[in-house]
Amino acid sequence: MDFTEPYDSFTITPLLAFKDLGFCGKGEGGEFVSGGRLGPGGELPRMTSGGGLSYNHPGALGVQLLVEAVRQIRGEAGERQVPRHRVGLVHAVGGCYSAASTVILAQD
Repeated sequence: MDFTEPYDSFTITPLLAFKDLGFCGKGEGGEFVSGGRLGPGGELPRMTSGGGLSYNHPGALGVQLLVEAVRQIRGEAGERQVPRHRVGLVHAVGGCYSAASTVILAQD
């Protein structure tokens, strides 16, 4: 993956997603996200739009994550554009964590 757009209804939600998606093991989330790994210039940029906790948790955040991923893939994200953007992952949860959806987008 070149970037990820995990749903962030709470601070812990992306940590749980990274564990569930196999990016890190159980109890390793804190170490996984430390050191700038997930920042704009990091190894695995995430929440390039700022995320739901930053700008819009209520509403259609899941769809907005897809829109941001498409912008990244197309190279149309302006100042938020990540350098590597061929393959991106969008992951969202809902229904009190009883449902989850994951979409992987890629360009040819």
